[in-house]
Amino acid sequence: MEHAPQHIEFAGFRCRIGQRGSDWPTAKQAMVLAGLAAGMTHKEIARERGISPNTVKSTAEAIYHRLHASRAAGAIVKGMRRGWIAPLAIALFISALNPNADAIRRPPSRGRQQISITARPSRQDNGGLYA
Repeated sequence: MEHAPQHIEFAGFRCRIGQRGSDWPTAKQAMVLAGLAAGMTHKEIARERGISPNTVKSTAEAIYHRLHASRAAGAIVKGMRRGWIAPLAIALFISALNPNADAIRRPPSRGRQQISITARPSRQDNGGLYA
């Protein structure tokens, strides 16, 4: 006899969880999937849960296999379609009110390097330019 799924919240998502071997993900799997859906990296999920990034990576790969997905985006979509995870409406509402809230979207961590090309005349100026 299968028990009804329970609910937990992680990274702005409400997650349904079940026992191992059921149709529902375990709490660990649901938290990893919710973290990926929130745009968190493996290191961020590991830090939040207090586990190793390698554990997050292996759990994510198990989720991909279970959902027949080749990458995180496909697993997130399939997890949402199955009802495993759903965004919390209140988190979306609060983030819309507070543009500084990073619950939904984080600014990029890498800066852009500006590249410029200058033209130099050749030794014999015959009108040709070299970049």
